[in-house]
Amino acid sequence: MLAMDQGVVEEWLSEFKTLPDSAVSTYAASLKEKGSLVPAIYKVIRENYSDLLEPVCHQLFEFYRSGEPQLQRFTLQFLPELLWSLLSVSAARDPHNSGCIEALLLGIYNLEIVDKDGQSKVLSFTVPSLSKPSVYHEPSAIGSIALTEGALANHGLSRVVYSGPHLQRETFTAQNRFEVLTFLLLCYNGALSYMTCNSLQSLCQFSSRVCICGYPRQQMRRYKGISTRLTVTSEFLVQLITGIHYALCNGEVELGSKALDDVLYRAQLELFPEALLVGNAIRSSLHGAALKSNNKEGARSIQVEITPTSSRISRNAVTSLSIRGHRWKRHESQEVSVDSEAALGGVAIPEISVTGVSVERMVNGDSLRPRPDGRTQPDGDILGTPSEVSLDSRGHDSGTRSQEVRRQKSVRRLVESEGSGSASTGRSQY
Repeated sequence: MLAMDQGVVEEWLSEFKTLPDSAVSTYAASLKEKGSLVPAIYKVIRENYSDLLEPVCHQLFEFYRSGEPQLQRFTLQFLPELLWSLLSVSAARDPHNSGCIEALLLGIYNLEIVDKDGQSKVLSFTVPSLSKPSVYHEPSAIGSIALTEGALANHGLSRVVYSGPHLQRETFTAQNRFEVLTFLLLCYNGALSYMTCNSLQSLCQFSSRVCICGYPRQQMRRYKGISTRLTVTSEFLVQLITGIHYALCNGEVELGSKALDDVLYRAQLELFPEALLVGNAIRSSLHGAALKSNNKEGARSIQVEITPTSSRISRNAVTSLSIRGHRWKRHESQEVSVDSEAALGGVAIPEISVTGVSVERMVNGDSLRPRPDGRTQPDGDILGTPSEVSLDSRGHDSGTRSQEVRRQKSVRRLVESEGSGSASTGRSQY
């Protein structure tokens, strides 16, 4: 380690110790301006025998325990390198050099499994339904789904998966090591959008090393590190794939592609179905996609292919709602026409006929059709029967028809009473 890097780290260690509580937020924002600090801390972590390793781990834990989000993210960006240092030292069976790293990782784990009141957290994750569109899929692209009774019963229901409560750990053992490391990777993936390019590169390199050490692919990658096979779990590989997917879509195409291939290689050897499913799904989604290889400082995102959305139902489609609306419009138009006829006081309103025969409609709803002798006669009187109101049965049901008949009869009686009243008044004046 160079003396200049050592001086940068020592200055960083002394700054935070004399910092008042009111200036923590300002200090956390100023860490981004120190470009030489992060590479220097990486060098300290990679040198297991460095004298600065223990104070650096203690400082990183103080950052995380402060509760300041920016300081916590600053600590999390070194998590892949810390995990590799722990696993490599454990594989070399030299636990004395990893005591401070174990304490730092266990401290972060114990802080994350409880809330502010000290109660155990229970994390919940909602599994998306394939019948509803998401950023990862379109239901129309999957194909037709059989509308069985079970499918209809589960339509719209969301499945929630819970994780926790987790037990506090004081030391690492062979039984709980990957349980703790998997949870730490889960916390790291929750802050992926804030991770720097150096952290994403470290994650890809860490994934490749863990998966190929001790296997024939290690010679293909020309990695000259430890040659001992490291034990992994399926859940651990799934968390690695999640971070690799993000790195692939945000500038680390070469390292991310190699890391994804190495993780799938190890998953095939171990026959881990969960890791194979997630890894192959991500590989298929990125096949032929134009990944952002040069834009490393732009907006952070995950690239997925989404089919263009189109209108599922035409505006002119015949539905039950449109039929009811059509009936209401016809009913309202008939009411308006009858009211206008009553307001005209019995004047015949000409009606346009498609057949070319002139027809006149009276205020009582009867139609006057031409007779052979040139006179007109109501429709109801053609066969010698009283005139009745003819309604279109296509747009109304029986209840609407009866209401319409009663309403028009009342209008007819009203007009007749007005006509008789005017006739009596004329006779009296005469």
